Amino acid sequence: MREAQPAATGVATYARVSSADQKADLMRQVDRLRDYAAAKGYTISREVREIGSGVNDSRSKLAALLSDAQISLIIVEHRDRLTRFGCNYMRLVLEQHQRRIEVINTTDTGNDLVDDFVAVITSMAARLYGRRHARNQSERIKHCIQETYGDHPGLQDRTGSES
Repeated sequence: MREAQPAATGVATYARVSSADQKADLMRQVDRLRDYAAAKGYTISREVREIGSGVNDSRSKLAALLSDAQISLIIVEHRDRLTRFGCNYMRLVLEQHQRRIEVINTTDTGNDLVDDFVAVITSMAARLYGRRHARNQSERIKHCIQETYGDHPGLQDRTGSES
């Protein structure tokens, strides 16, 4: 016979950005979540901040938060801060345990299909932009090294030809 678990009463906020260069955005998101919770009369028992892609389903801090049975309410600013896809599944599973997700800024479209399409396009654009940014940064680093060291014999690109 299982013992009854005490009812979850904790309130948590979850803030996420995709990359480390967005830390200022992360802190502004945290501040807005705090303001919202205060305005609703909630006492925050846990704040979770995470840097990682919304399509990554292995975010350790989110997993720990979802596993914390003492948290009855998870507040997020936008649905896509929690996850790009599957938010409704998370909501349904949490509700089975008398827990819930509260999204501050709900969608403007009111159409889940349109919202999912926008999420896919946004995710793809972010990945393409990220790859382009990384490639450009690598080229800038390579240029700086060449400017500093010139045609040093130890500097070769991946093809084996001199840099």
